[in-house]
Amino acid sequence: MNDPTTQTSSNTASEINFAAFIGIDWADEKHTVCMQTAGGNSVQTREVLQTPEALSDWCNGLLAQFPNQKLAIIIEGNRSGLIYHLLGYSAFVIYPINPKAAAKYREAIYPNGSKTDPIDAGLLLDFLLHHRDCLRPLVPDTVETRILGQLSEDRRSLVDTRTRILNTLTSRLKLVFPQVLVLFDVLTVPMVADFLTKWPSLAQLQKAKPDQLRRFFYAHNSRSEELILSRLEIIAQAKPLTQDAAILTTATMMIEELVVQVHALHKTIARYDERLAALTQAHSHAPIFASLPGAGRALVPRLISALGTQSERWPLAYDLLCFSGVAPVEVGSGKQYAVHWRWNCPRFLRQTFVEFAYCSINQCAWAKAYYDDQKSRGKKHHQAIRALAFKWIRIIWKCWTDKVPYDDSIYLKSLEKKNAPLLATMNKSTELPPKTAAQ
Repeated sequence: MNDPTTQTSSNTASEINFAAFIGIDWADEKHTVCMQTAGGNSVQTREVLQTPEALSDWCNGLLAQFPNQKLAIIIEGNRSGLIYHLLGYSAFVIYPINPKAAAKYREAIYPNGSKTDPIDAGLLLDFLLHHRDCLRPLVPDTVETRILGQLSEDRRSLVDTRTRILNTLTSRLKLVFPQVLVLFDVLTVPMVADFLTKWPSLAQLQKAKPDQLRRFFYAHNSRSEELILSRLEIIAQAKPLTQDAAILTTATMMIEELVVQVHALHKTIARYDERLAALTQAHSHAPIFASLPGAGRALVPRLISALGTQSERWPLAYDLLCFSGVAPVEVGSGKQYAVHWRWNCPRFLRQTFVEFAYCSINQCAWAKAYYDDQKSRGKKHHQAIRALAFKWIRIIWKCWTDKVPYDDSIYLKSLEKKNAPLLATMNKSTELPPKTAAQ
């Protein structure tokens, strides 16, 4: 997967006079390296172990062989431990290549499917020598921006893990303790995990006294008397769904174990939220993205890391549209023409823009009108959201380029100046959809 916080579209690297060109086919234990010096014809091949000591010896040997000179290195992906090691040497200019692109290049040269580590390293070197203009050098963004990006992605992974566990928990509750799903609208709130920690089965819950239950709800800031009385009545009148001891025993034990995991994830996600909030507040680009309607505490750091701080990274809004995967792919051949989904893109980056576009519908009148207009044209929900994301990216790119916060009135004035049809749609679209929080 490509990382937007380490990519740049700068062409300065193409003007460098490299002393040597290196192709690396990396692996977990050892790497195959092919090197060709500038102006030379022979290719040197060797293996380097994936240990800090072996890598340091190899890199220092290159620096001694080519003092005060630049070396071009091509390698698949951009998140391996090897790349992070190589980034510590200013003499190396690293060109990451998409693994799929490398595989297609190998198929073009070796259609019989031949594949070995030396072959792969040699093909990467060949690509670097002859098609370097198709690659972009790896230039890390600021440490703060990269921390925001990685923490945001890790947080989302934790949220997804919690969702999977809650889905399993829901299935077990439906089997032996369905009353919990009636007592609580959603299971993601920490109160539910605390509730199931104390009472993992209906039999244990019905042994609790009303005063004990009331104290529990009060301690979790659920103090509506009407809601508490309703819950107490549901608990008092509840009947077990099954009396099968085998099902009750195993399901209750699974519920207890799942709740422990959910409880731990609640705390971990809360720690991530706290750290992300502090880092976001201190980031220089935070005011730009915090001004976007619908961008809350979860989306602002994701948007900051999506665009980064390097102005040369996205010279055109279209570059960001294509890289993020929001822009569709056009395929034309003869009389045939099709537009389809862009598969080859960083999925978390695309997810960030699409989720922001959806959240903006609740906070922005023109975004709601545009979404409604797309739906009225027969577009499905996700198609309409992606179309809105396409529109938002161009606006966000302009704010990011000019380093100014988003101003809704400025955009509306531009619509009025163009007499855009969207204005007429806005007058018809007044009802907002239910609010949803980005995870």
